[in-house]
Formats: sequence, C-alpha cells, structure tokens
Amino acid sequence: MNILLLGSGGREHALAWKIAASHLVANLWCAPGNAGIAKIAECAALDLADHAAVIGFCQANGVDFVVVGPEAPLAAGIVDDLAAAGIKAFGPSKAAARLEGSKSFTKQICAAQNIPTAAYGHFRDILAAKAHLAAHGAPIVIKADGLAAGKGVVVAMTLAEAEAALEMMFEGGFGQAGAEVVIEEFMQGEEASFFVLCDGAHALPLAAAQDHKRAYDGDQGPNTGGMGAYSPAPVMDEAMIARTMDEIINPTLREMAARGTPYKGVLFAGLMITAQGPKLIEYNVRFGDPECQVLMLRLASDLVPALLASCDGGLDRIALNWSADPALTVVMAANGYPGDYAKGSVIEGLDDAAQVEGVQIFHAGTKADGEKILANGGRVLNVTASGKTVAEAQRRAYAAVDLIRWPQGFCRRDIGWQAIRREQAED
Repeated sequence: MNILLLGSGGREHALAWKIAASHLVANLWCAPGNAGIAKIAECAALDLADHAAVIGFCQANGVDFVVVGPEAPLAAGIVDDLAAAGIKAFGPSKAAARLEGSKSFTKQICAAQNIPTAAYGHFRDILAAKAHLAAHGAPIVIKADGLAAGKGVVVAMTLAEAEAALEMMFEGGFGQAGAEVVIEEFMQGEEASFFVLCDGAHALPLAAAQDHKRAYDGDQGPNTGGMGAYSPAPVMDEAMIARTMDEIINPTLREMAARGTPYKGVLFAGLMITAQGPKLIEYNVRFGDPECQVLMLRLASDLVPALLASCDGGLDRIALNWSADPALTVVMAANGYPGDYAKGSVIEGLDDAAQVEGVQIFHAGTKADGEKILANGGRVLNVTASGKTVAEAQRRAYAAVDLIRWPQGFCRRDIGWQAIRREQAED
C-alpha cells in the first residue's frame, strides 16, 4: 500500500516508525513531517488546512490510505473530504471529532448514557461563570470548550486562580477555543490515559499510559502538552480496564452510533481513577502525545491491519500483542516552553544517545539544516526507552538525555516517579 501520514510531531514520528515496519507498506509519505521522520519516510510540504492540496497529492501519488495524526485537521473534516474523493482515511468524521472539539458536547454524551464524569457547568458569559465559581469554591477546573492544543485546562487551587483563568479565556487567551468554557468539579484520584481503536461498532483496547502534564519536577509549574509518559499504567489493571470499557467506552460508541455519527479511529480517554472507579476527564480523538511514543515502542504487532480495520470494520477479529516490558519517554523542550521560546538552536549528540540500549529517539519539533538538526518547536525531542522495569527504562532514557548536547533545552528529571515508587514498594 501507499500510505500518507499527516502531522509533524513526536506522535507522528512514532506512528511513521511503526507504519514503516509493516510488510503491507510500499511507499510512506509524511506531510509535513520533521527531521526525524525524513529518515524513514518521504516528507511532503503540504498545508494540512488545505484539504484540496492533500487530496491532490493523494491522487497524484496513488495514495491508498491516509493516517491523520493531529486533532485540528480531524475537527476540520479532513476525513470527510478524503472520503468524498474516494480516499480511505484513518480517523473520525468531523461530526464524531466533536468529542474532542467540544468539551460540552462530550458532557452531553456522558449525560445521555450515564457515563461517570465530573459534575460541570457550561458558560458563554463570564458573569454567570463567576457566579458558578462563587457557589462552588476551589479547587476547581476551568477548561476552554474548544481545541487548545492540549493546553486549555487550568486546575485552579484558589478562587483567585480560577477567576484569572476565566478572564484569560474570555479575553481570548486561547482564541475561539475559549469563547465558551466548561467548569468542572475537582476530582481526587490518579490520572491515566486509555486508548482504544474503534470501527463504529466495536472497540479494541490498546494499552494504558500515564502522562506528566506539568512543566517541572514534582508536578509543578504550568500545564503543557505533556512532558513525558510511561506505559503500562499500573493503576489500569484488568479489572479497571473492564470497567472502563463497560462504563465509559462502549456507552460512548452506542450513543455516537445512535446519533448517526459512528465513531471510527482511535479514541483516547483521559481518566481519573477515583475511589468510586474510573471517571472520564475528557476525550481526545487522536493518539496522545507523548503517550503514542511509548505505545508504539511496546506494540509487538503490525499496526497497519488494525488501522485499516478501524476504517473497514472487523476490529473484533483483530488481536494485538504487547511487550510486557514497560516503556518510558522523556520530552526535551525548548527553554521557556510552554510560554515563549526561541527556535533555531542546534542539537548535537543524537547519534550517541540513540546507541543507548533500549532507546529510540522520536523527533517532535525539529528541522534539518544540511547535516545539522535544529530545534523548531516547543516540545522538540522524545527520548524513549524500554526496560524490564519502569526504573530500568527511566535509567536508559536519562542516560540518553545526558548524551544530547542542547543547552537551549530542558526536561523533567522525574518521569515515571509514581510507577517507580510502586515498584520499590513491591520489592
């Protein structure tokens, strides 16, 4: 098959790495790609917002299958437009992508099927939102209703923080994404990221992971798109996975089908594992980033047949094998991220770092300048490793990080701390 992968981040590098290993693939393109992806796929300079250009590329190059990485083109209906042109694509329709594109829409789905989630209010008016805050107090969670690149959430520990977050969103801090807000109760528990492939009727569980959203060690600092992850997530044992499928995933698929918008693609459930069981924090309609990187490292099966079954149906006949070895990824980000940061600094030592046992380096925000690799984003590298334990994977990842020469970057030094604390308690 000829496959086109859309996207340019670490998630797409991990997907490209896995797709390129499939015996089903004849040619693999990635648009627009990055410096790491360019070593395993041919990069095409396409604007993903220009659906006609993407369709034209597919027609000119005999592309059989398109895999959509990021959420923005999905929310803009690229899968619908490709389908109308007779091109098969992995990902949800525009209508189904509302599960990520609108927090309030997802809450309606939860209400219709009694899916456990945080209590909430939905507001278009700052005065009504502030009245809700005054009635409920802090801690409380403020979310931009629309797409905000994974950064549209503020966990406010005080009313002053909550009011500041509301003012920032309503004043355009997240553009149109914050024109409406959802205010949620603060849930106590342990977070987990759970992924399933869906074909409209069936859901195939993938694996669980745990992300680290805060910028700095000890879960301090601002929320980010994710500073590291590991898989599996110990909190998601077989019983918790079964409850999540029965109480959250399957009811969602039933409701989406009943509305005439069956969900196909990957569904990423952000969960809070509470004393009462799993509760849905939010849905994403694409692979998580950086969770995808650890999932792809652990996946022992060919990914492509499962992606095709998500489009064509028959996921109930697909079985995937997973390595028992945990995987862990450390995000190296540009100084200043998630705020302002500079682009263009030179990164050295990548070849040496890639030689560390069990390590795979995925590029997120990079570009090539001749033989040089330059930083070209906020999150720049995903240094990913597997090991017999999370502690071993962590040691290998940081050994590789320490071989990378990039003074203009930083990373957290405690990725995987919860799982390692569990491992130490079990010894």
